[in-house]
Amino acid sequence: MYDFLRTNRLFLGCTIVFLLVAGLLLTFIQTGDEIFYFSAHRSTLGDALFKYGTRLGEEYVYFLLIFACLFIRYRYALLLGLTGLSVMGLSYLLKAFFGHARPAAYFHQVNLFDQLQLVDGVVLHSGATSFPSGHTMSAFALYGLLAFIVPNKKGAAFGLFLLALLVGVSRIYLVQHFLQDVYVGAIIGLFLAGLAYWLQLQLSDDRDQWYNRRIGLFGG
Repeated sequence: MYDFLRTNRLFLGCTIVFLLVAGLLLTFIQTGDEIFYFSAHRSTLGDALFKYGTRLGEEYVYFLLIFACLFIRYRYALLLGLTGLSVMGLSYLLKAFFGHARPAAYFHQVNLFDQLQLVDGVVLHSGATSFPSGHTMSAFALYGLLAFIVPNKKGAAFGLFLLALLVGVSRIYLVQHFLQDVYVGAIIGLFLAGLAYWLQLQLSDDRDQWYNRRIGLFGG
C-alpha cells in the first residue's frame, strides 16, 4: 500500500486537493449556484472546450484504449474492459436508487430554467438520473487506472488528472449535473480505478501466461 501511495502520489494528491476544494464549496453554496456561475461566465473557448472535452468520459474512449492495449498486453485490455463495465453497471444502479432530478428538471421545477444561458448544440438530459455523474465516474476510473499503470508517473499523472477534471467540470458547465454529482462520481471512479489496479496485481507477470501476451504487428 505504501508503495502504491508513493508512486501515485501526484495523481492521488491532485485528486484529494480537488475533493477538498469541491467539498468546501459544497458547504457554502446553494443547489445550482455552481451552474449559474458558469452560465454567467460563458465564452466561445469554454463552450468548445467543455462541449468536446466531456466526450473524454464516454464509451468510445474505452474502445480505443482497449484496442491499443491489445498491442501492449492483453491484461490491460481486459482491465479497461472490466473497469468500463463496472462503471456502467454501478452508475445505472446508483442513479436508479437515488433518483435525483437533473439540473434541467430541477430548474424547471423551481421556475429558474429561463434564467440559464445554455451552450448551443448541447441536448440537456432530464429526469431523475443526476446522482452521481456517470461521466465523472468514468473519467476518474479510466484516467486514474491509466495513471496507476503507466511507467512514466511524473510525465503522465498530472495530464491524466487534468483530463478527468475536465470531464467532471464539463458536466456542470453543460448543465448536465450538479457539483455534488461530480464530487461523488469522482470518489467512486477513483475507488474503481484502485480496485482494478489491485486486481491486476494478483495476476502473474510470467510472460508465458496468455494475458501477458499481445498482438504482434506481423502476426507474432
